[in-house]
Amino acid sequence: MALSNGTSTTALIPQSGTASIQHRASLPNPFDLTDDQILDIVYLAHLNDDEICDTDKLYSLVSNIVLRSQSLISASSSKPEFVTLKLISCQMISTRAAAHCVHQTTMWILQHLKCYSWDAKALIAIAALSLEYGSFVHLSQFQTNDVLGNSLRQLNQVQSRNVSAVAELVTYTVTAFQQIKEWARYAADGYDPEDVPDLTEAFQAILVVVYWTIAATVASTGNLVGVSSYKLSEYKFRLSAAVEKLTTHLGHCSVQIGNVRDYVIIRNIYDRPKDIVDFLKALIYPQKKGPENPKIFQGSNLVTKGIEVFRQKHVLLFISGLDSVEDEISLLNSMYDRLQEDPKEAKGFKKEDFKILWIPIVEEWNEGGREQFKALKSGIKFYVVEYFYELPGLKIIKDRERLNFDIQPIAPLLNPRGTIMNENALEVIFEWGIEAFPFRKIDGEELTLKWKWLWDLILKATPGLQVKENRYIFIYGGSNSAWIQNFTHELSRIKMNESIQRADIIIEYYQLGKGKGKSEPNNSVPSFWIGVERKKQNKKHQEVVDCEIQKIVKCLFCLKRDPQGWAILSKGHNIKHLCHGQAVYQTVAEFQNWKGKVFEREGFDIAFKEYYDAKEKEISAIQPCEDYTSTSSVIATITCPNPTCGRVMEVSSVNYKCCHRDDALNC
Repeated sequence: MALSNGTSTTALIPQSGTASIQHRASLPNPFDLTDDQILDIVYLAHLNDDEICDTDKLYSLVSNIVLRSQSLISASSSKPEFVTLKLISCQMISTRAAAHCVHQTTMWILQHLKCYSWDAKALIAIAALSLEYGSFVHLSQFQTNDVLGNSLRQLNQVQSRNVSAVAELVTYTVTAFQQIKEWARYAADGYDPEDVPDLTEAFQAILVVVYWTIAATVASTGNLVGVSSYKLSEYKFRLSAAVEKLTTHLGHCSVQIGNVRDYVIIRNIYDRPKDIVDFLKALIYPQKKGPENPKIFQGSNLVTKGIEVFRQKHVLLFISGLDSVEDEISLLNSMYDRLQEDPKEAKGFKKEDFKILWIPIVEEWNEGGREQFKALKSGIKFYVVEYFYELPGLKIIKDRERLNFDIQPIAPLLNPRGTIMNENALEVIFEWGIEAFPFRKIDGEELTLKWKWLWDLILKATPGLQVKENRYIFIYGGSNSAWIQNFTHELSRIKMNESIQRADIIIEYYQLGKGKGKSEPNNSVPSFWIGVERKKQNKKHQEVVDCEIQKIVKCLFCLKRDPQGWAILSKGHNIKHLCHGQAVYQTVAEFQNWKGKVFEREGFDIAFKEYYDAKEKEISAIQPCEDYTSTSSVIATITCPNPTCGRVMEVSSVNYKCCHRDDALNC
């Protein structure tokens, strides 16, 4: 007899004589095989999944027979055909009563079904057993007055066969097949192994389950027809152990697939949020409500409104781990304070509409992590998300095409519609601080344009000057050599001050035109002021940046006229203050009076400006600038703008007002 796939049954059924003995010696006892060994040999027996098997219909038929289900099934033909099932059943019946022969028949069935899916292989073997088992069950239920039924029952010796152990194993096998069906359903959905890693582990378990399912059907068939007397409990033990492993992996798969489905929902919300609240809920709230929900704190105070506090607000979403974030928290605390200060509005945005929210990223919370988080939270002025479970939006946060968080902290800026205005506003905030409000990329670009020309002139005039983003730089000059000497001395003292050293604040200072290695300023100072003069324009300025540059030019010339000197304070390329000589000297010289503010105000430049502004007011009060009015004539003549007149106008008065006590950028 030849099989449909060209395999001869005579080649697979053990032969008699010496050849048969040698063949048996080479066959393994299945109970001596490890799961890894079974996995290897079973996988090699598989070719593809091209053959059709109506698993749903076939399982319903088997359930009706074994589990006494009442499924209604159409009478149409199904795959595989009867001849395939009968051939496998015959092979099972003809298997010799030895464990190694069960292994041989099991491998024969796997080879015969090499083009069927893994769930189909197991189900077809169960169906082949059900042909014999179903006949036995059916014959045992005939009424005594049924002559044909009674004759068949006696011919099959139903009354003398004890099949309780067979019934138990067959029932368990059909029930356990549900786990194989569940795996097949997951596998058919085509999940990415990276998203559902346990699906790979489950596949390896499936191979072992399929092997022991088929082996159990072979042994059960032999015992059912009476050609063998296997200890079916041994087969059930190995099968149940394999099913238990598979069930564990499927449980993990279910959780992972749930996460994948949640991710799809979250991703859709992220890509098309209704508003900022919808966006934030997707990231931090579980899709299914449970006992653990995130809480919103402002510092140590619980926000009763929860996530609703951000409705109709711009949100600076600070995302980071717990380690080495003190600098970022200090910076954002400073931004929180600056958002409360005047001016309340800039570039059409209200500062009160901007909120800062921290989402800490922790892969797995433990007691140490909780304590570290609470310690950080206690020093924060802005909003914080508190949660101690796996963050629902973690994958979105790490997605390179979306928030792209890796290790370094980021702070995307979101508008009230939930649209990202800046992928990482931390960059402009670190460089420019509150001056970059409302923290879009274009705001940083405009500030760069606003000051670049001045830095080009300063660097050209002062060889050796190095600008580093984390350092404060004083650049100063003037015609008063005594002031220059005294100011340089005070800067050297403040640079070496213990408080400055302890705060890890680095202060550098350069006299304009005096590069490193030069004892005196060179002739590059006049070139610097010529460069500033060239930026002066008389035409009306249309661009905002051009207008800002003209204010700076005006201020620099005002500083140049200061009889004592002038100074510029910057942090990196961010020029913080343009200062008059007397006030800046007293501010630096009296550092002991305001050094505590450096820590309290979370920034050397902020504390500096507060004291400097106070000094400016104090000096202005002592030396008030008064208006002077003169009635004398002037050389210039101006005609009346009225075209019907055109006569030369007389000067009634001229007003003079000192400017150097005004705010630096308005002097």
